[in-house]
Amino acid sequence: MGADDKLENAGEKLGGKAKEAAGKLTDDKGLEAEGKGDQVKADLKGAGEKVKDAFKKD
Repeated sequence: MGADDKLENAGEKLGGKAKEAAGKLTDDKGLEAEGKGDQVKADLKGAGEKVKDAFKKD
């Protein structure tokens, strides 16, 4: 996984956390769910990159 991919995923996860928090503060369930979704998407991207890296090493 490249450093730029790691930074992008970290940024997406932080953005998701911010959306989730904003949704909770404003009682906006849609924004809160969108934030959680962004976090899951970032986690899945990271996992996919780790799998690709594992196959590159062999």
